[in-house]
Parts: sequence; structure tokens; C-alpha cells
Amino acid sequence: MDNPFAPLPPIPYRSSLSFHRHRTAMTAANLARLLLLSAIWGASFMLMRISVPAFGPALLIFTRVALAALFLSAVALYLHKALQAKRLWKHYLVLGLLNSGLPFLLFAYAAQTLSASLLSVLNACAPLWASLIGAVWLRALPAAKAWGGLLLGVLGVSLLVGVESLRLPAGSGLALAAGLGAAFSYGLASIYTKNAPAAEPFAHAHGSMWAAMLLLTPLALLAPSPPAIPGPAIWLAVLALGVVCSGVAYLLYFRLVLELGAASALTVTFLIPVFGIVWGALFLQEHIGWHTLAGTLCVLSGTALVTGFSWRSVCGGAPKAQP
Repeated sequence: MDNPFAPLPPIPYRSSLSFHRHRTAMTAANLARLLLLSAIWGASFMLMRISVPAFGPALLIFTRVALAALFLSAVALYLHKALQAKRLWKHYLVLGLLNSGLPFLLFAYAAQTLSASLLSVLNACAPLWASLIGAVWLRALPAAKAWGGLLLGVLGVSLLVGVESLRLPAGSGLALAAGLGAAFSYGLASIYTKNAPAAEPFAHAHGSMWAAMLLLTPLALLAPSPPAIPGPAIWLAVLALGVVCSGVAYLLYFRLVLELGAASALTVTFLIPVFGIVWGALFLQEHIGWHTLAGTLCVLSGTALVTGFSWRSVCGGAPKAQP
């Protein structure tokens, strides 16, 4: 995943790129859900690293969104939630492209070369891209604090990419560009959803997954067949990507937004890279260097400045009044 800002009307930084008042204080149950969601989405990069060599990017992501669409359809039937496809099919196509199909595909391509930890940090650049895109879209310069956040983010990415490029194989520049492009797509989707048609939150995720599957079908049909039949471990990773990382995770996310408001989504943004780095080190034996920690700190600090994020508000402190 990935994108922690699943389409919600409106959601975290997608509405105004600022931190909004939350609804209730963080409880132990919500903290557990938050950590579980962060762990799931952080694991998606590790799972892509495991499964993409066997499937290839196009076939892997098609299978992922197809599994997610089928899972969410089953949930929709159980909960009696309408898809509203007749009214919102164009909207679902845009979301399916910008918020699922394209970024998933770009991350899968990058996962053939880049580490899970680096992918998870690049994913956290989405709010930085959203701030830049919003400034161009609205023809308004960001505030001085936001500029500082953008510069910190650029510094962090430059540090990570610069040091990692010394150990990556030739041609890895395309993989790095794909990872940044995926975050850019999430940022563009966030600006789009600011004025998106109103719909029940679950319908956004459900409809966009079917749309992403439709858009990816031609690529999946043209993709070469796997060189060998994937083993059970690979299929388990793909199943986890589709059902857990793109299905169950959305349900957890909706529950958090319902109970905590926009604060929960921004918190997930800061925790995903932590879990992405940890899972990569534990299960893929990825090296955690000083540049990984320093670059991650710069990117997350920059994101906090750009979004106006406050840990105090998330933990139950009095939020600052919005101008």
C-alpha cells in the first residue's frame, strides 16, 4: 500500500494539507489498530520484494488489486454497501489510476531493484509532493514553514538516494524514479480527491480497486508468463498483498478515521517507514545504515512541517485552533 491516504471525503492532508482537529483521544484499542495498520502497510514493500521476481510488476499488481476487489466485494455484500458505479464510475477510474494502479505498478517495478526500507521512505514523500502540486495547482506559494519541510524532505531523499546509488546495480536510476513517481501519483490523487464527488468512504476503496483491475487488465494480458509456477510462499505473499494490505488494511483505516478523524491517517504516514525498515531488516536481511536513519528522519520531519502534524494532538493534547 503504499498509500495511507485511501480516498475518504475529505481525508488528512488531501483536504487542506494541514493537521485537523481529531475527534477523540487515542485509546489503547485505537493505538493497537494504528500499530497493526502501520505494520501491515509497512510489510507491503517487503511482500512486493518477495513476489515481484516470480510474477513481474504488471501481473503481480493486477493479481493484487483483483484480490482486493473480490475481498471488498464480499465485505460490501455482508455489510449491504452499494458501489454506486453508475454515478461514480468516472471518479473510480481516476482514483483507480492515481491512487492504486499506477503507484502500485511503479512501486512493484522499483521493488525489483530497491530495498523495502528505501521504498517505504519514498512512499512517505507523498505529502511533500502534494504540497508542491497544490502550490502549482492553486498558484499560491507555500508558507515559510512548508518550504522548510520541503527542503528537509529533498535533503532526506537526496541522502538516501545518493548513498544507496553507490551500492545499487547499473540502471537503478529508473527504479528510484519509479519510486518517487509512485509517491507523486499519491500526491496528485490527494489533490484530486479534494474536490472529488461525495461518496461513502468504503465505496471509494471498493470502486477504485475494480477500476484499477480494469485499467491493469491490458498490461496483465501482455505481460510474459512467470518463468516457473510460483511456490506456496510466493502465493502467500501475493494473497497477503491483496487481501491484507489492500483489503483488511482499508477496513482498519476507516475505523481509525471514524473514531480519531484525520489525525490517524497522518500518524500512519510516520509509522509506515519504521515498520518498512524493520521488516526489511528482519526478513530480507537488509542493511540499516546511518544514511537510512538520517534520511528517514529528514523526510518525516519535512512531512511534519508541511502537514502541520502534531503528536501532542494525536495523543490527546489540546489541538491548536485552526486559522
